Amino acid sequence: MWSYLFGGNKQQKKEAPKKAIVELREHIQMLNKKRTHLELQMSDQESMAKRYLAGGDKGPKSKELAKNALKKKKGFEVQLVKIENQIDSLETQLNAIESANLNLETMKAMKQGAAAMKQIHGEYNVDKVEDAMDEIREQVELADEISEAISRPVGTEFVDEDELDEELAALEAEAKEDAQQVPVQKVEAAPAKVLPNFPTVSKTEPKPVEEDEDEEALRALQAEMGL
Repeated sequence: MWSYLFGGNKQQKKEAPKKAIVELREHIQMLNKKRTHLELQMSDQESMAKRYLAGGDKGPKSKELAKNALKKKKGFEVQLVKIENQIDSLETQLNAIESANLNLETMKAMKQGAAAMKQIHGEYNVDKVEDAMDEIREQVELADEISEAISRPVGTEFVDEDELDEELAALEAEAKEDAQQVPVQKVEAAPAKVLPNFPTVSKTEPKPVEEDEDEEALRALQAEMGL
């Protein structure tokens, strides 16, 4: 007890409320048993007094015995009142200690929670969170740009779309001017072709016989020799 009041071990201080609660409950349980015993004693003494008075002997002795029994009953009643007062006091104290211990445990839990929050907030504050969110937004925009670049057709990265539109408009205007300058020519029907008159070949006329190349060469040689 002295070590608890003037310092002592921290573990003992920590276990003191629990130990007090346990001891109080045990003592209250013992007092309840004592109260039950006193109530039985009071009931027995009252029964004995009734028996003495209900007996056949109505003399002074029976009344004296009954009176003594009632005295004992009164003594037990005095003890019972004390026991009940003690039980009430202990129960009040027990409830107070349990409530205080519960408050203590709650405060410890809240203190640990506050320490955890303080540690978390020590690593991240509002400025750091905003910086982190800005960085996340930048990375998301960069990812979109990369995705757009990857999905763009290869070879057309350096083509100016506005320049292409202007060139296309110029070609369309030039095509319209050429169409207006070309005169429309009438298409005349082609004259009917006259087939030439081929001589008729008589069936009885003999067909010319083509000379053999060897015979033609022989005649040329004879002419050259004067034969």
